[in-house]
Amino acid sequence: MATTRSIQMVDLQSQYQKIKSEIDTAINQVIESCQFINGPAVKTFSQNLATYLGVKHVIPCANGTDALQVALMALDLKPGDEVITTPFTFVATAEVIALLQLKPVFVDVNPCTFMIDEYRLEAAITEKTKCIIPVHLFGQASNMEAIMTIAKKRKVYVVEDNAQAIGATFQFANGKKQAVGTIGDFGTTSFFPSKNLGCYGDGGALFTNDDTLAEKARMICNHGSKVRYYHDSIGVNSRLDSIQATVLDIKLKHLDEYNAARQKAAATYTSLLKGVAGITTPKIAQYSTHVFHQYTLLLDQNRDKVQKVLKEKGIPTGVYYPVPLHMQKAYKASGYNEGDFPVSEDLAKKVLSLPMHTELDQDLQEYIIGALVDAYKSVK
Repeated sequence: MATTRSIQMVDLQSQYQKIKSEIDTAINQVIESCQFINGPAVKTFSQNLATYLGVKHVIPCANGTDALQVALMALDLKPGDEVITTPFTFVATAEVIALLQLKPVFVDVNPCTFMIDEYRLEAAITEKTKCIIPVHLFGQASNMEAIMTIAKKRKVYVVEDNAQAIGATFQFANGKKQAVGTIGDFGTTSFFPSKNLGCYGDGGALFTNDDTLAEKARMICNHGSKVRYYHDSIGVNSRLDSIQATVLDIKLKHLDEYNAARQKAAATYTSLLKGVAGITTPKIAQYSTHVFHQYTLLLDQNRDKVQKVLKEKGIPTGVYYPVPLHMQKAYKASGYNEGDFPVSEDLAKKVLSLPMHTELDQDLQEYIIGALVDAYKSVK
């Protein structure tokens, strides 16, 4: 089977065309209003997202990295305090820890879900530990019930990095369900264009049910100010602009539809790969729904060669992430060495993400999987 269609890792153009009239009208209204910063569109989106998530406060900001940084600043952590996270994630998670002169402490991940291993977590907590940042990777939740139990026992904060799993739901052992990102002291997210809920530039937000933390985060995002020109704390300039907010508000109405399309595409991929030896399809945790920001496979061997063959056939793929954070040059000072986190290191050699977006159809997926299987079987 061959295709003449251009294959995109994320097809934002096709998605835009389906909502073009809504988007164009809304953007024009913002431009005509000339209320580009903290305008009505920002407040409306924040309120609508809070309702969608079932959380008291949504604090918009400029990007997902800022959201993490502002969350840690609002917790009043001090230089030298330890923050636990995973080495198998995008660098922003550890970057903000280092920027604030805190100490990143890594815990290896679960080989099935790729997220922080809750069974290794408590052993990493010391008297200097002040916060845990679980990363909800690729579209599903870390084991938040276990993490929150440990955090409460050891009296440490929890900041959920929810940049990849907005719209997912966590189910507790008692049957209670809660939106991922609303369980810890803070949740943070990114609205980078390729996200499940993405804008047309940069954007991010924090979520919390704590009134005091919400007020502190809002002030930090606005130069530490609640009243203009009066600054009560050290802050930053981190704002979601009105054009991005109005785009996000429209796309929020479609988020469940978008996530359902991703779940359908993921099920098709998994079905097509059933029984193929050497290729492991994603595992869905029993406590979480999965909104498939990425569809990430494990190839037992020759990942890089397979990726090269697929590229030659016009099929884009991604490797998230090729070098665990403890092996990055920037984090050498953390004191870790190769071999310290064997699961993360093994995953970095085997993961391969396939095109995943709302516009995939069966024919395209059959072509992608056919090419993948042929490449895997042929390369040496």
